Order: sequence, then C-alpha cells, then structure tokens
Amino acid sequence: MNTFLSVLEKHDIKYKDTFKRGALTTLQVNMGNLCNQSCRHCHIEASAQGKNIMGKGAIEDILIFLSRNNIETLDITGGAPELNPHFDFFIANARGLVKGLIVRSNLTVCFEAGKEYLPEFFRKYKVYLICSLPCYSEKNVDSQRGNGVFQKSIAALKALNKIGYAIDEGLKLDLAYNPLGAYLPAGQEELEKAYRLNLSGDYAISFNRLITLTNVPIKRFKNQLESSSGYDAYLRLLKDNFNPDTVTHIMCRNFLSVGYDGLLYDCDFNQALGWALKDAKGNFLTMRSLTLDDLKEKEIIVGEHCLSCTAGFGSSCQGALNSHQSAESKYGSVKDYYGKILKTKQDLKTNACCTADSLPKHLREIASLIEPEIQEKFYGCGSPIPPCLEGCHVLDLGCGTGRDVYIASYLAGENGFVTGVDMTDEQLEIARKHMNNQTRKFGFNKPNVEFKKGYIENLKEIGIKDGSIDVVISNCVINLSPDKEAAFREIFRVLKKGGELYFSDVFSDRRIPAELKQDPILFGECLGGALYLEDFRRILQKSGCLDYRIARKSKIAISDPKIEEKLGEINFYSLTIRAFRLDLEDACEDYGQMAVYLGTIPEHPHQFALDDHHIFLKGKPQAVCGNTADMLDKARFSKHFKIIGRKDTHYGIFNCAPKQSEENKSSGSACC
Repeated sequence: MNTFLSVLEKHDIKYKDTFKRGALTTLQVNMGNLCNQSCRHCHIEASAQGKNIMGKGAIEDILIFLSRNNIETLDITGGAPELNPHFDFFIANARGLVKGLIVRSNLTVCFEAGKEYLPEFFRKYKVYLICSLPCYSEKNVDSQRGNGVFQKSIAALKALNKIGYAIDEGLKLDLAYNPLGAYLPAGQEELEKAYRLNLSGDYAISFNRLITLTNVPIKRFKNQLESSSGYDAYLRLLKDNFNPDTVTHIMCRNFLSVGYDGLLYDCDFNQALGWALKDAKGNFLTMRSLTLDDLKEKEIIVGEHCLSCTAGFGSSCQGALNSHQSAESKYGSVKDYYGKILKTKQDLKTNACCTADSLPKHLREIASLIEPEIQEKFYGCGSPIPPCLEGCHVLDLGCGTGRDVYIASYLAGENGFVTGVDMTDEQLEIARKHMNNQTRKFGFNKPNVEFKKGYIENLKEIGIKDGSIDVVISNCVINLSPDKEAAFREIFRVLKKGGELYFSDVFSDRRIPAELKQDPILFGECLGGALYLEDFRRILQKSGCLDYRIARKSKIAISDPKIEEKLGEINFYSLTIRAFRLDLEDACEDYGQMAVYLGTIPEHPHQFALDDHHIFLKGKPQAVCGNTADMLDKARFSKHFKIIGRKDTHYGIFNCAPKQSEENKSSGSACC
C-alpha cells in the first residue's frame, strides 16, 4: 500500500473523502529549473544549467485562462523565475487579472547581470514577495546555498526595505525558512521571533512574516539523504510526526500547479515527480484545454512525499498548516532517536547523555545486580539517586530501560515503591521484560516497581495523583521535553509536602539558538534542548520553588568536531540538582539557627553533603540559613539532624554562597 495512505488509514482518515479537489483559488506556475543557485534541498534540481524553461506560448495560455476565470492568487516560482526571458511580460500582463501576485525569489538574483532593476519592477507591479532565507546565520545559509549567498541576501533585503517593502502598505515581504537538514521546522511563531530579533538587531531588516517549509524527500534532497543512508530515518521521522489536524488545511485542495511545459499537477512536488493530471479518457490536462469543471471533486494524487506536508505543524506554500502539533508529533523525533536509532551507548555521538559522573561504590554494587541489557541501553548524564529512600514512593521521569528505577527500588525496599515513566515503547519493553528476574535478584517476595507509558508534562493522564510522591528523580530527560514549564509544574504537583526533586541534566551557559534546537542529533544527544541555567531558575520560581541546590557539576566535553563546530562558543554542563516542595524564601536569611548531623544516614557515617557547599560533619554544629534548616528539618532528612534554634528572631541576610571559581559562578538559587 502507498505509505501515505497507510498512515491515513491508521488515523482513520478516509482518503477518498478528504483528498478531493475544492474550488480553485491559487494557480502556481513553475517557470522552470534555471537558477543562479544550486541548493542542496531543491526538489526540482534547479541550477545555472537548468534547461526546462517555460516558453511564451505556455505563458499566454495561462493569461487566457486567468482572464476567463476568477482565480484569486497567481503564485510564480521555479528555480529563479526572474531568469525566465518572458518573466517581465508575464508579470505585466497578469497583474490586472488576479487579486494577489506572488513571486518566490531567492533574493540573490537581483545581483545577476541585467537584473538590477528587479526591486523597482516588483514595487511597480505591487508584487507580493516570498523570499528564501533558510536561517539568520551566515554560516548556515552559505552551507546550504553557497558561499556569499547570505550577504547578498541581506543586501537585497535592505534594498527592498529601502523602496518600501515590508514598510509601505501593499508591498508585502515574507521570508521562507526551510530546515538545513533532515528534521522538521520548529513552530513558525517561535522561529519568526528569532528571525526578527536577529535580522532587526544585526542588520536593521524588516519583513512581514516568516513561513516555515518542510524539506520534501524527492529529487536532490532525496539523493542527498540516500547517499548518507538517511532516507529511511527521515521518512520514519515524517511518519512518526504525522499530525491529523493538518489534513483539513492541505493546500492541494484549492491549488493547481502548472509545469514549465504547460502540463497540470496537484502540487509543485507532484510536478517535480512528473505526476501530471489526466482527464477521464487518460489524456493530459493542459492550460489550453482546462475548464474548472475538469477539476471539480477530482481525487488528489498522493505519495509518501505527502508526509512532508502533514508532519509536525504541517507545511504548505504559505507556511505551517496548524498552530499546534499532535502529542505524537511533539515527541516523534525523540522516540525515534532513543527507540530506533540508538542501539547502545556506543551509538551516541557525544558524552552529554553519558558523562563520567560515576556511581558511588554502594550504588555500583546494586547496579552489578542489574541485567546487562538494561544497562547497555540506558542513557543518562549523572547518578541522581539520593539517600534515605527506604519506604519511599519514588517516581523516575524518563526512566528508559529502568536502570535507576531498579537501583531506587532496591534502596526503597519491599515497603517502598518505584514508578518509572517513559514514552518510548522499545525502552519500556526492556524495562518490563526483566522485572521478575530483578525481583528475585534483590530477594524480594514481589515486585515493587511499575512502568507506565506517558509524558512527563502530563502525569495526571497516567494516574499519578497530587501529593502522592516522596521523591522524583530523573536522569538527563527534562532537556528533551518540548514544554519544560509543564514538566516542572507536574513535578511539584505530584510531590508531597517536603518531597524532593533530585535530578541530573544538561544545562548551558546561554540560550540555545532556534536552528540548533531543531537539529535532531543535537537534540537527541541532550544538547539542543539544554536549559540555560537562569531560565531554569525562573521556571522553578513559577512552579513555586524559590531555592534549589547544585549537588554536583561537571563540564561536558564535545569530542565530535562537527558537533563542536555547530555549537560554537556555547558551554554545556552536567548538573545534579535537588529541590524541595517547601515554603522557602528567595534569599538566604539568618535566624541564628544551627544544624547538627547525627551520622545516621546509611553510607554516610561521617559526613553528609546537602549540596556542593553544605557539607555537614557528624556531631559538629554548623550555622545554617532558614532555607537550609527547613530542608533538613521538614523533609525526610529530619530524623538524621538536630536543628538548634527557631525563626523567632531575624538577623538579616545569611552569607552561605560557596567559594567558586569563575567557571562555576551562578546566580542560580538562594544558596547557590
């Protein structure tokens, strides 16, 4: 069966009812494959050697059709359409026949010999311009389109702004983004904000809006994918991110593509594949013979490339089709990376998800009892297993194959319980497969673990109740969440009063640029989604947590030269963090309190480290701020500490910041 049809069937979408032509509103004309650029992703294989050029006769047929029918928009594309020798004739004669006249320009054509007049020509005929600019980074644009393309594009945009484009009414200028590789565009609104910030700030350039386009795996882009053995993975990405909400907005229902030879197609991509429309007798439809009745309720020809238009936010010649992704779509690329692409830790391209934060000796001894398959396919960036878990209900977010679940279950004992949550079927299958065997190895009479399939941003959906969890742990997973604020809201919803969040994850020293966030390898390797530490602090504050502590911190080494080049000057760190559901203050306040460690926490007979600078020696009184006193006295550590003093008298601010190197400085929390 056609791959696209099988996806429709899976989602109970009827092809014959859905993919049927409606009223024709947009006529798109592909004037050929002659172009002054040779972009890596081009689906019509355009270049300076392009020989498929629309002749004047075909253009005259289009003009006659437009004069006889009320078509709202004429959309002109094809390589660089401005290089067609009949381009000016077409624009001048078509302008009065349609309400909207779009030209899709690559911008740099304005600098070709004899084409310097184009900006004024566009202004004269009030052409609506959609201009290709796949990134606001010079390096990224030039890598896809050729050296010097970015600076020429910027110069062209400045020239267009100067004569009123994107400023004066009736002179509309949109930019078109397409991914630099085999991944889906981010949200159109989010990317548009990033474009505005960078183009306005760096180059004083204005534009009306950004439209996002998904790369279609045909022709040149397909060849590129196949040469790198990436075609199957990209097709899986599109399938896994199919968004049924986009189907009702597909452009081909009200859209007709005209090829350079005058033949007609459902869309520009079908035109590139040569899937021309025919009448009931099997004859090719052409502009010269076409009537609107020929198109009425005609079935649309579909193929696997149609997955590009219906994945994620959707894609059309006017950009995204939908403002939101389906739940399946949001997480598809992560599921694919951890469920299908990675087989073991050795397949990772960086050490971000498996840093050298080795397990302490007592945890290594427990881990030695865990099945090798669980450990081989477990990906983490730390060892977020806190002490004092006996009898606790622990929740592991993004548990994967369950290594940390099983370690925590051993420590929780038969009176405790551990719930693992993950969204990847392949990982959960391994975790569940070894449940009974691990129970026997630990000497328990019955399992004290469960594994639930779900999303960490919506734990209520899988039945995790308010205030039901003693300790939440997570190992290099929250960075993968598309909605980190929702994830932290859920964490503090399910924690009991005095409950603890103890997790390891990847953090950055600055915000990650939008184009790097969308790189599937960087994202899967836990770098693209890394939280800027100050943004993390702000998110915790919104969740009601005003003080968190850094237990461990180590810089992540990027050993892959290509990834290192992409990331530039961004630094990444693996941090292990603890935070409590307590009513704390947003600064360290001095109430004259002291804390004495009793030396009773197993595996910590002589000292206990609350964080990287609060280290308590057995029996030694130590001055503490009010927040630290509450963490020790109102959480599960209370029986292991004696707190001297109350909060009756306030002595001002308490200086409990650590002595840090420049590299480790952070304004992260009250005590950090």
